[in-house]
Amino acid sequence: MRPTRSRLIQLAEVTRTQYASDFQKSRSYAPAVVTEGGRTVWLAGLLAAEEEGGRSLAGDFGGQVCCIFRKMAVQMAEVGGTINDVVTMTAFITDVRYNGEFVELRKEFFQENSYPASTLVTVKALNRPEALVEITATAVIP
Repeated sequence: MRPTRSRLIQLAEVTRTQYASDFQKSRSYAPAVVTEGGRTVWLAGLLAAEEEGGRSLAGDFGGQVCCIFRKMAVQMAEVGGTINDVVTMTAFITDVRYNGEFVELRKEFFQENSYPASTLVTVKALNRPEALVEITATAVIP
């Protein structure tokens, strides 16, 4: 039988830069996030073709974003964290006109002092024709 190695588990220290400009704050993201210790969670790209109750979200950008953030919150709870443990995200949107709406919706799910570092990318299409947004994220749980 092979011996197991014991691990020292540290509480995570998460620091979001205090040097965010007013523009960055208005866009609900931190320009930098530093973490030390804790458990890292990598979330695969999340889509929302339909909401939890089964109603189609085709053509409903806001509905897709909200559903994705709810899914993200559930996934984080399943591993012992919260959505505010997300330290970075990349969001892919299919139309640049959605960027303002995305930012406003993100503010509804993240606390102001817990904004993740974030990149917003406009793409021609996603892997499902009805998908208007896909989000991938990394979190650190204390």
